[in-house]
Amino acid sequence: MANQELSEQEIVRRNSMEAMRERGIDPYPAAEYTVTGHTDEIKETFSDELEPKREVAIAGRVMSRRIMGKASFMELQDAFGRIQVYVSRDDLCPGEDKDLYNVVFKKLLDIGDFVGVRGEVFRTKTGEISVHARELTVLSKSLRPLPIVKMKDGQAYDAFTDPEQRYRRRYVDLVVNKGVKDIFVKRTRMFNSMREYFNSHGYLEVDTPILQAIPGGAAARPFITHHNTLDIPLYLRIANELYLKRLIVGGFDGVYEFSRNFRNEGMDRTHNPEFTCMEIYVAYKDYNWMMSFTEKMLEKIALDVNGTTEVKVGDNVISFKAPYPRITMAEAILSKTGFDITGKSEEELRAFCKEAGIEVEPSMGKGKLIDEIFGEKCEGTYIQPTFIIDYPIEMSPLTKRHRSNPELTERFELMVNGKELANAYSELNDPIDQYERFVEQMRLADKGDDEAMIIDHDFIRALEYGMPPTSGMGIGMDRLAMLLTGQTTIQEVLLFPQMRPEKKQAQAEETEAEE
Repeated sequence: MANQELSEQEIVRRNSMEAMRERGIDPYPAAEYTVTGHTDEIKETFSDELEPKREVAIAGRVMSRRIMGKASFMELQDAFGRIQVYVSRDDLCPGEDKDLYNVVFKKLLDIGDFVGVRGEVFRTKTGEISVHARELTVLSKSLRPLPIVKMKDGQAYDAFTDPEQRYRRRYVDLVVNKGVKDIFVKRTRMFNSMREYFNSHGYLEVDTPILQAIPGGAAARPFITHHNTLDIPLYLRIANELYLKRLIVGGFDGVYEFSRNFRNEGMDRTHNPEFTCMEIYVAYKDYNWMMSFTEKMLEKIALDVNGTTEVKVGDNVISFKAPYPRITMAEAILSKTGFDITGKSEEELRAFCKEAGIEVEPSMGKGKLIDEIFGEKCEGTYIQPTFIIDYPIEMSPLTKRHRSNPELTERFELMVNGKELANAYSELNDPIDQYERFVEQMRLADKGDDEAMIIDHDFIRALEYGMPPTSGMGIGMDRLAMLLTGQTTIQEVLLFPQMRPEKKQAQAEETEAEE
């Protein structure tokens, strides 16, 4: 703060803060302020016939002021909306002392300050429901001006719309940009709806480790750290799958977790290195049951969040009304490319990728090559919810072999709006088969695939004690939030998305390092 260059407005606000203190007004009081009404509730329940007028105590930010001599108006914003406040000098400051109005309200109070107002609710001559202030309390002084949108000749300016600044200063974005807070209210409603759905089926919410000795359960590059006391490397989890399956081994019939996962990979409109995934595992079920379970769940969540099964994302109207189509991976690729992947060797798949202009790496095996073909030529074409099922075995090292074709697995991915939303299996519970799949993954790692899975010997040991037939499913909660709120970038549904350091901060760190 000492070295911070202050703007003229910031200097004025600091001077106002000190002037308040000189008049015995604490700009940051510690005492509780009891709120008896909120903006939306006050407006909804107002009655012109009510006598005497309802008395309320409200609190929030000053978002605008109109000074008009002895009487003025200000707009107060709380967590639920805005309401107009009428401030009269004679009502606010009875007697001879007019300082509170003439000095504090007119000169020292700024847009962005938090205040408490006590008074009665009434309707102005222009028909606006307002609060007639009888008492005003300064609750917190704002030392930086808010980027309030202004209008001139029908055009908005000074709007806080730059995405980088909005995401970096989300606390400002939430205050000044209408609708941003609603996105996160809906996000929480989405979590609550899903949790209610699982709990109603008798499944147990659990917590599993974030720091893991082996980064298992998915094909992804992990973040690596070091534990000083144990003197071992540890990894931020890329998935919680293998721990949840251990709990099925331990005797739970159904477990789920909302998991914070971390993957040291690229960042774009649909990827953030830290994200939220829900995974659920249910004993004695298979992937056919899980498809029906999933589509019914998503239909319920859409209704709970938006009151309808249809959502608009960009130019697309997406319906979460169950049931959803089911198409095999081979059928999807054949229909979109004319190429049949059935029985094809790694060389044949690589040759097709070259012919089709799909960039691949030498380290990629059959599974990765097929994944690239689907991702490039098919995935983006599925706008309405669609289950892509029966993946080749090379793509699914944790999945049970298909009961009618050992070259395939009992797996589905749910595609919505051109992206994967959910991934599910009939879980592999044969410990010998699972070990051999892990060994094959290690061969891929030796070829240079840094996303290949590491053998988790303790997980193999758990399977050797016996795991019942189980179906598991993971769903990207951030992507689901994007769909249900009509957003096209993941940053819009994360309160604090990962950002590069600010230039000033980065330069300061470089200077400090040089010194």
